Amino acid sequence: MGDARPLRSWRLAAYASPALPLAALTLPVYILLPTFYARDLGIGLSAVGAILLLARLFDVVVDPAIGVLSDRLATRWGRRRPWVVAGLPLTMAAIWFLFVPGQGAGGAHLLAWSLALHLGWTLMILPMYALGAELSGDYHQRSRIAGFREGAVLLGTVVAIGLPALAGLGEQPAAALRLLALLLVVLLPLTVLLFVLAVREPPGTPAAGAPGLRRGLRLMAGNAPFRRLIAAYLLNGFANSLPATVFLLFVDSILQAPGSAGPLLLLYFGVGVCAIPLWLLIARHVDKHRVWCGAMLANCAVFLWVPLLGPGDLPVFTAIVVLSGLALGADLVLPPSMQADVVDVDRVESGQQRTGLFFALWSMATKLALAAAVGAAFPILEAGGYDAAAPDGTGDLALALLYGTVPVAFKLAAVALMWRYPLTRRHQAEIRDRIEAAAAGSPS
Repeated sequence: MGDARPLRSWRLAAYASPALPLAALTLPVYILLPTFYARDLGIGLSAVGAILLLARLFDVVVDPAIGVLSDRLATRWGRRRPWVVAGLPLTMAAIWFLFVPGQGAGGAHLLAWSLALHLGWTLMILPMYALGAELSGDYHQRSRIAGFREGAVLLGTVVAIGLPALAGLGEQPAAALRLLALLLVVLLPLTVLLFVLAVREPPGTPAAGAPGLRRGLRLMAGNAPFRRLIAAYLLNGFANSLPATVFLLFVDSILQAPGSAGPLLLLYFGVGVCAIPLWLLIARHVDKHRVWCGAMLANCAVFLWVPLLGPGDLPVFTAIVVLSGLALGADLVLPPSMQADVVDVDRVESGQQRTGLFFALWSMATKLALAAAVGAAFPILEAGGYDAAAPDGTGDLALALLYGTVPVAFKLAAVALMWRYPLTRRHQAEIRDRIEAAAAGSPS
């Protein structure tokens, strides 16, 4: 029934440690860098937007290639760890040159180092996630592995939000970016060293004889649990990305409390970190897909109140932030744990271990959900009469509905897909028995 022996917490912490600095990159890259290059370096919003979109498209193309290559690699150091080490110097160099550009840096500088950062980032993060799925075949251990990693992700996000504020650099993007760059180029090599020394890769069969990418994708499309899971993940990801995209506008225009955005974000992610052990405990007794459905339904019940808020309702909104932060823990931990389970289905059906390719598609789904939310939110607000440059209350209803009501519809669609999800705890244990029997050369 799989290796149910608990993995030691210190090893899991070592495995998860690079996720902290890698996650701390997210906020400066998507929030601070665009404004800094457009305003402070004078490149212009349209040019910066086009450059970052091109870098994002490059990232989506690179994901499956890295996934396939990491599946096929065979070295005495393992299949996954060499990629993480290989991506480290490129990521560090890109962080420094992007965050601390020299005089005369322009659009070409931004494009070149953005491409380098996305490549280095992918080289590190994709094999790390794939290794997490391979560290244990046990249904519950996989949730625990994901819990450590996603907890590090949330802590990294909190660091990226809180450190510039604590240093008094909230209104100085150049200084804030330099501080974060210094922190990241120190933390990344230390955490990667810890990761390499403490994490032992389990034996695995490189997918050297695996079908080509096109045929492999067709085989994956025939994996019914994977289809259902990734569709629900896209819907839920879009539902989460919409309010994230318009969060600052909502706090400024609806609540009229612009100075509260930073503390509210810290509270949201901090509660998410604290909630992870609770969701892991519940998932010990209830199938993971049902726990995730319960968290999404609870989030829907909370967000339905958002359109009723207005100026002076900051205390109520703070309670909503806390309750939705609780659900965030489930959103981050449970779907990746289930993703590891659907890879087992593919391993039984194809005879190959293609964890890297599966997590590459998972990464693509995450990026597509965010891109779709960003691409849809502002045209919808504009059509609803909202003017971000000079808000006058005309489009406030459209903003409130986009923040609080539209996400509920997408989450309910995700729940409908996942409620009868076929890969239960019992089914996954049977699949692991078949995998282990095949590895031992026994008839299954």
